[in-house]
Amino acid sequence: MISSSEYGSHSWELLVEVDQHEEVQKEFLLQVTGDLHIGGVMLKLVEKIKISQDWSDYALWWEQKKCWLLKTHWTLDKCGVQADAKLIFTPQHKMLRLRLPNMKTVRLKVSFSSVVFKAVSDICKILNIRRSEELSLLKQLEDALKKKKKKDKNSKEPVTEDILNLCDSPVSSGLSGSPGLYSKTMTPIYDPISGAPASSTITWFSDSPLTEQNCSILALSHSNCSPETLAEMYQPRTLADKAKLNAGWLDSSRSLMEQGIQEDDQLLLRFKYYTFFDLNPKYDAVRINQIYEQARWAILLEEIDCTEEEMLIFAALQAYHVSKLSLSSEAQDFTCESEVDEVEAALSNLEVTLEGGNTSNILEDITDIPKLADNLRLVRPRKLSLKAIKSYWFVFKDTSVSYFKNKESAQGEPIEKLNLKGCEVVPDVNVAAKKFGIKLLIPVADGMNEVYLRCENENQYARWMAACVLASKGKTMADSSYHPEVHKILSFLKMKNWTMSSQAVSDPESIDMKPECFVSLRYTKKYKPKQLAARILEAHQNVSQMTLVEAKLHFIQAWQSLPEFGLSYYIVRFKGSKKDDVLGVSYNRLIRIDIATGDPITTWRFSNMKQWNVNWEIRQVAIEFDQNVSIAFTCLSADCKIIHEYIGGYIFLSTRSKDQNETLDEDLFHKLTGGQE
Repeated sequence: MISSSEYGSHSWELLVEVDQHEEVQKEFLLQVTGDLHIGGVMLKLVEKIKISQDWSDYALWWEQKKCWLLKTHWTLDKCGVQADAKLIFTPQHKMLRLRLPNMKTVRLKVSFSSVVFKAVSDICKILNIRRSEELSLLKQLEDALKKKKKKDKNSKEPVTEDILNLCDSPVSSGLSGSPGLYSKTMTPIYDPISGAPASSTITWFSDSPLTEQNCSILALSHSNCSPETLAEMYQPRTLADKAKLNAGWLDSSRSLMEQGIQEDDQLLLRFKYYTFFDLNPKYDAVRINQIYEQARWAILLEEIDCTEEEMLIFAALQAYHVSKLSLSSEAQDFTCESEVDEVEAALSNLEVTLEGGNTSNILEDITDIPKLADNLRLVRPRKLSLKAIKSYWFVFKDTSVSYFKNKESAQGEPIEKLNLKGCEVVPDVNVAAKKFGIKLLIPVADGMNEVYLRCENENQYARWMAACVLASKGKTMADSSYHPEVHKILSFLKMKNWTMSSQAVSDPESIDMKPECFVSLRYTKKYKPKQLAARILEAHQNVSQMTLVEAKLHFIQAWQSLPEFGLSYYIVRFKGSKKDDVLGVSYNRLIRIDIATGDPITTWRFSNMKQWNVNWEIRQVAIEFDQNVSIAFTCLSADCKIIHEYIGGYIFLSTRSKDQNETLDEDLFHKLTGGQE
């Protein structure tokens, strides 16, 4: 018989499962009421378990609703928990395997209850990577997993993966990372020449799992993969394949558990946003190396297209500087302060920021806007006929290019004036063949107007190319980033400009190099190893004097110079369209691309965007731009939340400045990326 007092109390039984590895009772029935708060439920449960241990990291997970009950002051009624709920009392920090951009796997404890944005921040503290907002977690592609399983099945010996275990980390135990690792006023923690941990400051790692040896694994490049290994990895062949690569990004506003990630699962840690802010060799050896590795694998697996000339430059930078110097740098100890100062000064212009530095000179920017005037050749593609090539007198002023019949007629009306704001600028260069072209895709009402400019030499090309790049962003040549842009273009052309040296390539066999490890499969099929080795040695002459960190920074800059750099692709269906298109999302624009030909159709700049929103019911993204331009599309290759987060994320990153400290406005990030689903 139930007493009247018990019957009137409205108590009920709640089943809670305890996630314990030891041999203890797994499930407990608790007598609770709706007005009991979550903290009270956990207290009752711990009293009933009767095991003396630290339960502070444990929390309640609601299995059916896929959510954490972390607000301990909320009552069961307020949370909506009733007698049919299945709750699991489980640790918030669990083991996770992360595949880094350098293809090394680390195993560490991560918060499965924090939102992914915060979890990535904690992971980066462990790995000593600044600017964690540029990275995120990515689920491995199913096609890549299928290929891996097939490889494991075919191999006679079981594959044992070398995993770096960082599970003793103070950060992964729920504590905050050492602020000393991030302080700009402290002694440099890396050697700016070799990228190795500075021996005098390795004590900074004493409270972190990053010992000197572990740090070297993350900050230095090691052995290259064989062509056979490369062949077994997933390589996108089409734009649709490239779109698959971006489908697995996790939602930054939800926790790992909420997104179905289980303990000891493997995820990819990757740079998601291609705006590498404030790179500094003194503090960023791990970050620079991981960016370099992400770039290297993107090129080797042909996730980004490049010319044969560019591929050889990338191979030359990899083959000697990064591979050979990495192996020798572990035994070196550069402690000379004067050397450090010299390299700092030399690399001050090498900071890899897409917009050029933020150090704008106000007086320089308000003076008369400079102009360019030169004889260039204009090439217009014509349907059903050969290209028409003709020389004109070109004048570049503000963000527009005008051309005239000759220099004398430049005072009158131009034949045509091209406004380059919002256009796509694509280099069309072959240094060996003395071809210096600039391809302009200028937005017009019904698509893109294609125009080619041909320059006479490297210097002319660098000046005009830099002016076109700035104009496409709405900037003029008076902007402080113009001269650094010219310098960057010239340094890249200089790397490409090699001549055959009989001494350098007389006996490629005498040099210990496997050239097929440094180029994509397309070129290993096209050339024999001897031919590749000779061509890489040719290209190497222009990069042979660089230090290890310089070589990596040059590699990153060369990667940034590729036309497709920073584009993340998605298959979408635009409102009113009857066919699928590809949408390219970059740090400053969206590009609509024809899925069959790969040609850009229209470009929309973020600087012209007034607002964007998502209709969560029909999963449609709608964006409104200046001049009453509006677009709407549904995403077919991924959840629309991923594109929504990409746009908001890039806008959030554009608000960063060097004057700020490195603490981030996490609330602003979630406002811009979270949505109201």
